[in-house]
Amino acid sequence: MVKKITDYLVVHPDKSTLYRVGEEPITYTEGKLTNEAVARYSNIRVKLEKGYLEDKINECSHPDVKIENLSIEHMKLIDRLVDSITSEVGRAVVGLTVLQLTLKSIEPAQSIRLHKGSNSSNAFSWQEGVPMRVLDKNFITPVLRMEGLLKLNADGFMMTRGVAENYPYSGLYKAAIRGARSEWIEITNLVEDGHLHPEESLKYMIISLFNKSDEFQKLSDNTMAILEKYLKSGADYKDILILIQEFVEKSKYSARIFEVSLHSFFQALDELKLLEGYLKPLSQMRSANKKHGNIGDIEVTSTKNSLSIIEAWDAKYGKSYMRDELEEISDKLELHMETEIAGFVTDQKPDLREEIKNRAKEIEDLFNVSIYIQSFDEWVDFQIKKHSIDPNIIGSIWIKCLTESICQRRRAIAPIDEPTYEWVLTLNKIISSKL
Repeated sequence: MVKKITDYLVVHPDKSTLYRVGEEPITYTEGKLTNEAVARYSNIRVKLEKGYLEDKINECSHPDVKIENLSIEHMKLIDRLVDSITSEVGRAVVGLTVLQLTLKSIEPAQSIRLHKGSNSSNAFSWQEGVPMRVLDKNFITPVLRMEGLLKLNADGFMMTRGVAENYPYSGLYKAAIRGARSEWIEITNLVEDGHLHPEESLKYMIISLFNKSDEFQKLSDNTMAILEKYLKSGADYKDILILIQEFVEKSKYSARIFEVSLHSFFQALDELKLLEGYLKPLSQMRSANKKHGNIGDIEVTSTKNSLSIIEAWDAKYGKSYMRDELEEISDKLELHMETEIAGFVTDQKPDLREEIKNRAKEIEDLFNVSIYIQSFDEWVDFQIKKHSIDPNIIGSIWIKCLTESICQRRRAIAPIDEPTYEWVLTLNKIISSKL
């Protein structure tokens, strides 16, 4: 029987050495902080005192916040950690991860495995550590509580004994961690190994916390209730279409809401079982190589999880002239000869000068595909006629799908990774004004 090789930790009287499979061993020496560690700690304190975390939270509160250098797998890892929070467990380890990512963002050279650091001879300390309990109590927990992102004890999550034992944070950490321990360890390892960008991860985690906060849940519940009241008030299809157009125009980052609105219409078609294929989930704006293998923001495939795209539509907010887009779609269709319909939807009257019509016809003939360039109104009317549906039926389902999407209640088909609080608040106010 072959013995499985695993990670292990060797604890000496004055140091600990971490051995990880495939990695060089790292020794963490106990003792008073080195001059370098003191300098790092001083810089961290100064940045936090100046509002580093508050500034990051403010940046991440807007739907147009940019997240880069983060793979879909890493996003899902952070989502699992945040989703693990319940009323009983998970908050301390999430707060700890926010602290670790904050420290690493400010001081990349600071180890986030070493959560104790002191110059007192009476306190346990690592020479290259950092006093996470002090930083938490003064700069992390108060901010997370004030912003309503995480319910924590006022004394801080580092008061939890499980996260404060005298061992480096690793897969071999001895104390029991309540919550998503494996996700926390994986994030810690990835950041320490340089495989996970700490600042972008911090921003994405803040966004995830925004979308799970109690305040957001209350606003979402209220918005769904107001929507039901609005629909029962006799609102018809035309009213709903005008409402959605107003929502797109008044929202921050209108271009993204335009995409979500179009995709939500197809979600409604899907619920009515009117699609000839399978609706692909809404693309995540922050995905690396978002358009890789895609034709449009809305895609219907021949089979589930298939790359065979039958129908595709691309949202083009604020743009009416589509010459460059026609060239792009021509390149994409070379990889998707099976596509039957491809088109662009704009919030404006499309510019259909002769050269555009001629180029669209050339692409149609070349790939045996139908090319459309339509305004929002034209596109909706086209879909209603194509599927022979009652506008009032599709209208009520459409606005429900759109509202549930931005309320983070349809994540399987609409995995929106932006902070959606402002979008929900905007929609709430618009619907309320019509009651």
